[in-house]
Amino acid sequence: MTQITLWRDLFGEQPRTLLENDHFTVTAFRYASGVEGLRVQNSRGHLVILPWLGQMIWDAQFDGHDLTMRNMFSQPKPAKEVVETYGCFAFHSGLLANGCPSPEDNHPLHGEMACAPMDAAWLELEGDSLRVAGRYEYVMGFGHHYEARPTVTLHQNSALFDIAMAVTNLASVAMPLQYMCHMNYAYVPGATFTQNVPEEAIALRETVPAHVMPTEQWLAFNQRLREGEATLNSLTEPHYYDPEIVFFTDRLDRYTDRPEFQMIAPDGVTFVTRFSSSELNYATRWILYNGDQQVAAFALPATCRPEGFLAARRNGSLIQLAPQETRAFTVTTGIL
Repeated sequence: MTQITLWRDLFGEQPRTLLENDHFTVTAFRYASGVEGLRVQNSRGHLVILPWLGQMIWDAQFDGHDLTMRNMFSQPKPAKEVVETYGCFAFHSGLLANGCPSPEDNHPLHGEMACAPMDAAWLELEGDSLRVAGRYEYVMGFGHHYEARPTVTLHQNSALFDIAMAVTNLASVAMPLQYMCHMNYAYVPGATFTQNVPEEAIALRETVPAHVMPTEQWLAFNQRLREGEATLNSLTEPHYYDPEIVFFTDRLDRYTDRPEFQMIAPDGVTFVTRFSSSELNYATRWILYNGDQQVAAFALPATCRPEGFLAARRNGSLIQLAPQETRAFTVTTGIL
């Protein structure tokens, strides 16, 4: 394996090629906002990864398709909370708390990892794969202490890529763990959804988070969904998807060891997300369409529902990571 250490000084106003061979090109650059970007390209397309900002994937384009949700951000912004730079394709939600906090929760939206200031970043070239890797140490006096190691792996001549996270509890006491691989796929008009779990396993969200401002039309559509008078198996009625429509699939291991969710465009292009239910036993579907943001996050794999720390503790989905224990999660996604 060839390893190349990344330094912030490598990321300047002018793009700099860090690696180039027959299969991959890696270019370092810096946005006008000051955020460092790493463009990783193969024959099918590219990812733009932010190696020092939570190792977000800011941009994903393959086979001429832009995979990233429509959003209001022209570039990533320096941020402590993900809502301050919500224009990325994917981010790591967690790790001490996950999802939308309830009024009784005291954690930021989607947790502390999403915009974590990474301590180290590097490239790994091995076989037919190129991996962007990073390390982040979270430590708080009289609090928790862990190490997170996210990676993104691109393969030769493939429009599929792997997003992974490993977290180790470095403290002498157990720590709570919640994780979601939050992928904000672009809204594709007329696309249909399919998955290898029963349709009845996918349940409409019953709660209304604080950031959702219901309209009469939205409430009526949700009621029709609850009563089975309407479905959202295809993206054909965008005027009903503002505010967001959210579905939950719980305890996936009841149905399959390897959940697979697909979004199929009218022209046959198939976007896929695969993972292991022994690692990630929950999935969320998030649909939103308005003039500012358009997203069809057809599968967000997670260890729990994204309803905050207290909700996970109440329903028994909060993981307790023992001292020195490591949990690892891997998601494969992209275009078939």
